Amino acid sequence: MKPSLKQILDQKVKQYNQRSFIENDPICVPHRFSRRQDIEIAGLFAALFAWGNRRAIINSCDRLLGLMDNAPYDFILHHTEKDLKPFLTFAHRTFNATDLFWLLHFLKTHFHKYDTLEPAFALFMNKNAPSVADGLIGFHNYVFADAGAPERTRKHIASPLRKSACKRLNMYLRWMVRDDQSATPAVDFGIWKNIRPDQLICPLDVHVGNVARRLQLLSRKQNDWKAALELTERLKQLDPRDPVKYDYALFGLGVIERF
Repeated sequence: MKPSLKQILDQKVKQYNQRSFIENDPICVPHRFSRRQDIEIAGLFAALFAWGNRRAIINSCDRLLGLMDNAPYDFILHHTEKDLKPFLTFAHRTFNATDLFWLLHFLKTHFHKYDTLEPAFALFMNKNAPSVADGLIGFHNYVFADAGAPERTRKHIASPLRKSACKRLNMYLRWMVRDDQSATPAVDFGIWKNIRPDQLICPLDVHVGNVARRLQLLSRKQNDWKAALELTERLKQLDPRDPVKYDYALFGLGVIERF
C-alpha cells in the first residue's frame, strides 16, 4: 500500500529532528548555553543572521559571541559604551554595527524590565489568536518604539505588515516554543510557555517553498506572509497541535536531499 503524504512527512520529521541534524545548523549556536537568557539572546542573533551559507552564519555568531566573552546575558546587562568599541567593525552581510548597536540597546533596555525575552512577543498576542501574527507585529514595533531607532535596521526585523514571510523570526519562535517530546535530546528548546505550538507559522524560505509546492502543500507563487499562512494551514491538516514540526521534513527534503 502506497504511504500517505502524512506518513512520508512524519518519517522525515523523525529522520531530521535529531541533534545530529543541527551540528551545521544555526540552532547549534544557542545549544551551547544552558541559561535561559543566554539561549534566548544567542538564538535571536543566530536566527537574524540566518540567511545565506550556514557555515558563514555560524562563523558570524562565533565572532559576535566572542566579543561578548561568550556570556551574552551578562554582556547585555552590564556593558558600557566603552565595551562596544570592538563591535564597530562587525558585519554579517547587510547587518552592520549600526544594526547591532541598536539591538544591543534594545536588549539591555528589555532585560532590565523582564527576565526573559518571551514578553517581547507574547504580550502583544491574544491567547486565543490563531497565529503569532500579532506577536511578530508587536515585536517589530517594540524594537523600534524609541524615536532614535535607525530606519535601516527595520529590514532586519520582519513584520507581516510588510508582507514578509518572517522566516527567520518564525524559525526563532519555533526554537523557543516547541516543547518536543519526540526527540531525545530535543532540538527545539520549548522554554516559552505563553505561546502555543499550534500558533506558530512554518518558516518559509526558497527550499521549503519549492518542496511544499512539489508536494501540493502550497499554491501561492510568492514566498510571502500569505504563503506562510497557506502552508501552515495545510500542515495543520496533518497535525493540528504541532504543524511546524514539518519544517524539519520540508527543509531536509529541500536542502539535504535536494528533492
